[in-house]
Amino acid sequence: MYDAVFFDLDGTLIDTESIALATGLAAFAAHGHAVDEAFMHALVGKDEPTAARIIRAALPLADLDAVNRHWREGFAAGVDAGLSLKAGAEELLARTARPMAIVTSTSRAGAHRKLAIAGIARSFAHVVTLDDVRAPKPAPDPYLLAAGLFGLDPARCLVFEDSETGAEAAHRAGCVVVQVPDVVPSQGRWAHHLAPDLLAGARMAGLL
Repeated sequence: MYDAVFFDLDGTLIDTESIALATGLAAFAAHGHAVDEAFMHALVGKDEPTAARIIRAALPLADLDAVNRHWREGFAAGVDAGLSLKAGAEELLARTARPMAIVTSTSRAGAHRKLAIAGIARSFAHVVTLDDVRAPKPAPDPYLLAAGLFGLDPARCLVFEDSETGAEAAHRAGCVVVQVPDVVPSQGRWAHHLAPDLLAGARMAGLL
């Protein structure tokens, strides 16, 4: 049914969004901006330049460099302390016989660091990152590139995503999309299958 399986990284396979939320709230508060979780949720799934534009529009007086420096330091410490896999991730990776790739809006260095810390780097033939495309998610480019690296029709590729941004990118690329929402609820507008967890999504899509 599928020739390859693609996974988003943050919030889909590894539990980094909770770290980003906690350290982001702390960084904004430390610099005098008491943003709420709804504001932070608007940044989920966004690449850094897009997130920066959202922050500048909402907080034009914020010292974004200082906030980001504080946030990055806190997030890096959280990641270094260890990364947990999302429910069902280890089993799904072990049971998926098809070629697999990571498609993420994280930088190349950041993505490979997280994969190494989580201990899952060897599962993937390719890692497509923010550095590899001109137009990041929600543009279809990252998923089109991933399919191209395998020489496959995107329609033959199954994608697991948590965010609306990522699901839109995969849908626009023509892939079959399983969305497993993480910190932000979703109605599954861009998903073929909206699932409570990875294994349930794999079963819905006929992968397992």
